Amino acid sequence: MAPSENDERRASGKRGAQVERPSELRRSLSARHLTMIAVGGSIGTGLFVASGATIARAGPGGALLGYVLIGIMVYFLMTSLGELAAAMPVSGSFSTYGARYVEDGFGFALGWNYWYNWAVTVAVDLVAAQLVMAYWFPDVPGFYWSALFLALTFGLNAMSARGFGEAEFWFALIKVVAVLGFVAMGVMMLLGIIRGGETGGLANWTVGDAPFAGGFAALIGVAMVVGFSFQGTELIGIAAGESKDPARNLPRAVRQVFWRILLFYVMAILVIGLLIPYTDPHLLRNEVEDISVSPFALIFERAGLLGAASVMNAVVLTSVLSAGNSGMYAATRMLYALAREGKAPRIFGRISRSGVPLWALLATTAVAALCFFTFIFSPNAVYIWLLNTSGMTGFIAWLGIAISHYRFRRGYLKQGHNLADLPYVSPFFPFGPIFAFVLCLVITLGQNYQAFLQDKIDWGGVVATYIGIPLFLLIWAGYRLTRGSRFVSYRDMRFPDARARSEYLDSALRGEPAAGEAR
Repeated sequence: MAPSENDERRASGKRGAQVERPSELRRSLSARHLTMIAVGGSIGTGLFVASGATIARAGPGGALLGYVLIGIMVYFLMTSLGELAAAMPVSGSFSTYGARYVEDGFGFALGWNYWYNWAVTVAVDLVAAQLVMAYWFPDVPGFYWSALFLALTFGLNAMSARGFGEAEFWFALIKVVAVLGFVAMGVMMLLGIIRGGETGGLANWTVGDAPFAGGFAALIGVAMVVGFSFQGTELIGIAAGESKDPARNLPRAVRQVFWRILLFYVMAILVIGLLIPYTDPHLLRNEVEDISVSPFALIFERAGLLGAASVMNAVVLTSVLSAGNSGMYAATRMLYALAREGKAPRIFGRISRSGVPLWALLATTAVAALCFFTFIFSPNAVYIWLLNTSGMTGFIAWLGIAISHYRFRRGYLKQGHNLADLPYVSPFFPFGPIFAFVLCLVITLGQNYQAFLQDKIDWGGVVATYIGIPLFLLIWAGYRLTRGSRFVSYRDMRFPDARARSEYLDSALRGEPAAGEAR
């Protein structure tokens, strides 16, 4: 079939960008980098700070059920992404997959949605860093800390992909050690080896309405918080384009995600629910600037660990910097991929001599500078404002992964290809992507459903909650109208030929159309 006008325009954009670049993206991320990016991406303030509020809201059983359900959903999504990314490890990830296997405008909207999500999330994390540092230095203006950490994050990402990978590896390792230490100490408290757990145990699961409190509304609310906590696990899809031996290392990282999630989240929530009753008023508070009310800090203090709040403050600061570092990397690579495909200004597709999309990094840094609004407004107000503007975008990316994988596999089989030719095959198709899509959609649409059940609808709250959905649809519709894009039929899908995969990976890194693609 002859290439479409859109294909030709994208190819010409890629060729033009290629002439101008001094070098290319490099595969410098190893297996240990990928594993820690996947694990570290799912451990953040959602676990260290907000986990107590989820237990207070839904009870220990409700919170545990929420984390198990969302953990299973995320694992299914990771297996779907693993199949796609191992076959086509490109920096555009789900934007590229959405364009090739759903519709060109769908991929365009996914890419810009994801870039915006992480660029704003970097600003959110920089404001959170102000709040965390205020614990130790209450008299130092917060924007100084944002400037310092923004420069640090920019520097780590400007060096090379390996610089990002190394920083993320050590950031993630600190978080992993903190969670493992917390779980181990909690178990010893429950067994009576360490004091502080005398009043805990299964008795806390029978207090009040425990183990399940608040009903369906509370469970949906917990699912939303938990979903936000897990966002970041999909970063391995973005990192795939710069990973060494992606066909082997990506599946390995995907397989390890589930067990890490089970250990880090489910075990931590179980320990907290057994040691602290859900009616404890401390759990109702989840302010990032008051780490002393973190359930982790509360349990460390009950065990007699002096300076528990300071230790947890340091861990939370690490989590915030890790999220900012990852967000800068993800947003930069997505903008780079959009530019290579002719869906963003070509300048963002240029590569520095160290193999970094420097102009895309500068554009992302400019958006992250929204954190300096704290010079005018209060840090708390800016934190909530930025958080609300990016709240829905992560779920939209997950929905895009599920849809893209479902159509990829269906098209691959309809054209008579053999699954054995794929480097990694998701074992849960079609249930995995369908389950992930349905549950993610329920959580997305149910974020503020109670607002519609009240006598007077809070339209301000509704708009703040759901604004991401119409914006995504508007971008998609605008692209379809201006470019005339259409849904890709199964017979027109193109897949990397197994015999030409090495050549495809090399050309994909350069942003060129690959030779030897199977039809």
